[in-house]
Amino acid sequence: MMDERSLKRPTRLGSFRAKFILVVGGAVLFDLLVSGGLALWNVQRLSRDATLEVGQGLEAANQEYIRTYADSTAAQVSLLLRQVHNDVSTLAGVLQAQIDDPERNSDVGAAIARTSPSSVSLAYDQTGKWSQNAPGSVSVVSVWSYLLGQDHNPRSDVQTDIQTSAVLDLVAPSLLQHGASKLQMYYIGSKERPIFRTAPYTDQAQTFDRLYPGHNEANFWDFFFPGLYESWQGWAKDMKTRPVADDITQTAPYTDAITGKLIVSFFHPLWTADRKDVAGTAGADITLDQLAQTVENVKVAQSGFGFLAMSDGNVVAINSTGEKTLGLRSASDASGTGVTGLERSLKGSSQPAIAKLALDREQGIQHLLLQQDGNQVPYIFIVKKLHATNLWLSGPVRQEAMSLGVVVPEREIEASLYAAQAKISDATNRIVLYQILAILMSLLIVTIAVFAASKRITGGISALADAARRIQAKDYSVRVAIASKDEVGEAGEAFNRMAEQISYHTENLEQLVEERTAQIEDAKEEISTLNAQLQRENRRLGTELAVAERIQLMVLPLHQELEEFQALEIAAYMRPAEEVGGDYYDVLKSGNRLKIGIGDVTGHGLESGVLMLMVQSVARALQEAGNTDAVKFLTDLNSALFKNIVRTKIDKHLTLAFLDYDGKEMILSGQHEEVVIVRANGKVERIDTMDLGIPIGLEADISAFIKTREIAFEKGDVILLHTDGVTEAENDAGELFGIERLCREALRLKDQSAEKVVSGIVATLMLFIGSQKIYDDITLLAVRHR
Repeated sequence: MMDERSLKRPTRLGSFRAKFILVVGGAVLFDLLVSGGLALWNVQRLSRDATLEVGQGLEAANQEYIRTYADSTAAQVSLLLRQVHNDVSTLAGVLQAQIDDPERNSDVGAAIARTSPSSVSLAYDQTGKWSQNAPGSVSVVSVWSYLLGQDHNPRSDVQTDIQTSAVLDLVAPSLLQHGASKLQMYYIGSKERPIFRTAPYTDQAQTFDRLYPGHNEANFWDFFFPGLYESWQGWAKDMKTRPVADDITQTAPYTDAITGKLIVSFFHPLWTADRKDVAGTAGADITLDQLAQTVENVKVAQSGFGFLAMSDGNVVAINSTGEKTLGLRSASDASGTGVTGLERSLKGSSQPAIAKLALDREQGIQHLLLQQDGNQVPYIFIVKKLHATNLWLSGPVRQEAMSLGVVVPEREIEASLYAAQAKISDATNRIVLYQILAILMSLLIVTIAVFAASKRITGGISALADAARRIQAKDYSVRVAIASKDEVGEAGEAFNRMAEQISYHTENLEQLVEERTAQIEDAKEEISTLNAQLQRENRRLGTELAVAERIQLMVLPLHQELEEFQALEIAAYMRPAEEVGGDYYDVLKSGNRLKIGIGDVTGHGLESGVLMLMVQSVARALQEAGNTDAVKFLTDLNSALFKNIVRTKIDKHLTLAFLDYDGKEMILSGQHEEVVIVRANGKVERIDTMDLGIPIGLEADISAFIKTREIAFEKGDVILLHTDGVTEAENDAGELFGIERLCREALRLKDQSAEKVVSGIVATLMLFIGSQKIYDDITLLAVRHR
């Protein structure tokens, strides 16, 4: 064949193979020599630049590590403070709820006084001139002399506070056990009645007598926390005056009078019910050890450390190594106000670089020189500001933002750089040797590969070229021999398939065009016919749905029908999920008897609407026929509907319940959703109807399943009937409206008219649903005894 001859032809200088070897081989050889030479030169250059690049990278990485370490440690400190804030806010919420509800406040206090008399029974101390409850109670309550009467018993208003504050015994143990670790939690009364109740129990007043002589002769707030109470009173007048938009106020670290430990106190002011004045405070103490442990555990490199400082430079947490490195001096500040602070300021540091530090803003990574053994040692220093809080030190409350600092010697960070430089030097020597060997091996392999590939590739290409020339000469019988399974072989197979198709289409082109044209015309005619049928069907279905919807709305009770009953107010609301709904409700009157029905057909749409109309018609007929027996009424209605369902082959059934009222008794029968009753006294009852019947249309005879229940219905009572479209309505988050929310809304509106009860619940329901699609029919009916 021609293809085989072409493969055996000798290589000529002007042939494709010769050109391939010359161009490809020369290009690859040139590239290897140039790239190899450049690689060797670049390796030498890399050796010179690597130290600088690696050094800069390590420095950036270490600084990022220090910055991240500072951020995570600051987050831990903030989390601890936030946990304490949450626990104090929880305690304050309980106490504030007691203040806002005086009746409940009194009931709770009386109950605790009965069950735990040790919480409220006080004994007078003749020496200290204060009263305090005995050990054995969960909390200790101290009442100062100026709050006692001449008989040494607490004033009546103070005794009330003693009882009501005993709710701390119920809440504080759980809060102390869980959440952030707290030393103690407490309640302090208003400035007029500053009783002091603390959990757990301690010798509170005895310790105050020992450490703070004269405290019992001055108001508690003025003696221990001057200016704090007045700041809160200013907040009560205008919350915008708070330095930070949060009620929590904390103190600077101070020595606790009771435990002798360095602590931080957190206060949440309590407000009077009208929110115009201060009613006391809820509080908690944590030891400085808890904050210090987080900070003192900071360890960067070998001797890096962290510290926590106030905005004025006072360091409240640091380990001993850090204290020595920063040149800090400690001194106690005894002010005589009941709180003894710790003064350990950066401004008083023996290191000039530290004394000049400004903590009022974050300055990123800083490089400082610190004196150590007569030498200047470089350190990396970073400061991270925490969230601002309200701080009381002495006088008015002010804004405070503590700062977390991380300090690490630069020489420890750079230790990894020296190790990297040595490894780079060794790697450079190995790379040079390997590169030379790789160049030599590449030259040998490329030379062999170019000659082998040129023969294989160009042979197949030459065969394809010869075959293409024959196709051009209209010889469509040509085929290429497939000698390999690579890309050239795939090209040969594709060429052969193309030649076959060209040959076939050339011989049958006119016939194929005629067949395809006829197929297109037939398809167009069929599409036109289907479109016409679809338009007619849509118009027919639209007309049927409109008629069904109109009929469904026409058979609903008229407004004037609902107003005919002198003893009852009746209001109803129905909204189908589609044009035709499957919900049913009706109000039927026959003489002095009244029958109220509500039901829900499975599904919704035209078939459900038709079954609903059947129910309405049969129920009306049975009522007019004088059928007054509730069991027989449902039995006969089911019998008629079952026969219609069988005849019409509607695969539907419904839940159905009726209320029968003769002016005296209210009788409930049939199975449907729960019946909600809101009594005039505010009590809510829910009646389950599952045992009162069975779904209508499932069995021919359901008399054995029907039961009745008598419901008491007095003046002011409200009965609420609904379908599951109310309780199973969803909001955008997929949450159901639910029976509990329905009961709460009914209770809220119980004193309104039936019409307002329905409209109020529907408004709340629609607000709950929002933009979510309504998937089920919604029906709601309220009956109120005038």
